[in-house]
Amino acid sequence: MAIILVVEDDAFILQTVEWVLEDLGHNTLSASDFASALRHLEAPQHIDALFVDIRLHMLASGGYDVADQAIHLRPDLPVLYTSGSTLTDDMTGRFVPGGRFLQKPYSPAQIESFISELFH
Repeated sequence: MAIILVVEDDAFILQTVEWVLEDLGHNTLSASDFASALRHLEAPQHIDALFVDIRLHMLASGGYDVADQAIHLRPDLPVLYTSGSTLTDDMTGRFVPGGRFLQKPYSPAQIESFISELFH
């Protein structure tokens, strides 16, 4: 199936998302910060999608910075943003073109639905 880069600074959420995606048959790459995400994005490995938390604690612009850099390096990469904050116009205005949003807390079924939509 797909190779999905998951960028999340909460270790429990990161591990849970990885388990859900792997249970769905996908392979995951994980990063808990911008530097780790960038290492994956700059590597020659294939990545099919980015699953990124908007509010990464160590970055002023959080997951937006990760997504912006991802699209710079891999222009066709689908981006799925997540956040515990309610979606606002200010947030969507910072999304990369085609960026999608999944509200936390999310269920495994919601993750499955969103990932399925990305690849169909």
